[in-house]
Amino acid sequence: MASKLRRATAMLHRPRLRTGFGETSDALFVTASFSYESGEAAEPCFGEPGGRYCYTRVGNPTIHALEERWAELQGTEAAIATASGMAAIQGVLLGLMKAGSRLVASRPLFGSCMWLCTDLLPRYGVQVDFVDAWDMDGFAQALGRPADLVLVETPANPTLDLIDIGAVANLAHAAGAKLVVDDALASPICQRSAEHGADIVVTSATKHADGQGRVLGGLIACDRLTRDDVLHPFIKHTGPILSPFNAWVLLKSLETLELRVERMAASAAQVADWLHERLGSSRVRYPGLASDRHHDIAARQMMSGGTLVSFRTGGGKAGAFDFLRRLQVIEITNNLGDSRTIATHPATTTHARLPVEERGRIGIHEDLIRLSVGLEHPADLIEDLERGLG
Repeated sequence: MASKLRRATAMLHRPRLRTGFGETSDALFVTASFSYESGEAAEPCFGEPGGRYCYTRVGNPTIHALEERWAELQGTEAAIATASGMAAIQGVLLGLMKAGSRLVASRPLFGSCMWLCTDLLPRYGVQVDFVDAWDMDGFAQALGRPADLVLVETPANPTLDLIDIGAVANLAHAAGAKLVVDDALASPICQRSAEHGADIVVTSATKHADGQGRVLGGLIACDRLTRDDVLHPFIKHTGPILSPFNAWVLLKSLETLELRVERMAASAAQVADWLHERLGSSRVRYPGLASDRHHDIAARQMMSGGTLVSFRTGGGKAGAFDFLRRLQVIEITNNLGDSRTIATHPATTTHARLPVEERGRIGIHEDLIRLSVGLEHPADLIEDLERGLG
């Protein structure tokens, strides 16, 4: 096999997980444990590192095939899979920090990520300082003193604010910290975070990587040392491992990831243009729009504007609910990155636990809709949006 393959080819051909039967599809190993010929053969498997597969919580061929393919896609030395996107975030935060550590985190974050930072980590003596996504001076000030980890979400959920990964990486490294980028809203098809300076890239594989709303999963891309010496022991001993079946589903999904995301992003750009004309620039957020306040960052670090659009319907929560009630094609749920277009009302779902004042301050208004554009014809989506907006 050629040493350098383009992304679409690599997702189909490397690595291939085959048994001696020569099957064309990657093999699926649904097993909790693995047998040995003797006690002498079992003994070395439980050392660190093990000589072969012994227990799926420790390692499984199907899961490892997914990890290797994801590392190739992200451009990192290694990757490790988890049971969900939140398990991946938790694994990074708890695996790399301890009592007395300091985390600098961007705001807004996904609702459950906020809970980790505001409720869970402080219980264990971790100091967490927040910086607004658009405040580079704030990042400079927060990272003007030592830190252990920096967590940013770009594009941010659900406002689609962008953070300059390279600029924050320089600040983080000068402060002695690793930079963790959550790229769940972009996927590596729209943004290669490691190329811009991220040390660790965390993704909810439930989103674009699956792309069809079937399975939960999380993926962490990083260097080999962090994977083997820090994250693998934490995940092995605490247990949030991805199931082999879900890993196999994700392996098959990666074969079409580029096709799906590029098509969805092209449709999202058309939808964003229409919404911009219909509602005006002040009510629509899409990094691909020239009028977006972070379009210059998108032009530097994203390959497209992405698959999500956020907009305000007007009329507060009642106006947003009226809009959702009129939809006939677009589905109402809280997932994203699906093959079907999804509308979400963040203020009452994903970010409902935030106080109203906090939501408004960071741009999560009562009439904000997060739209994840799928694979439908964009003309049908625009007609449905027109129907929803009345």
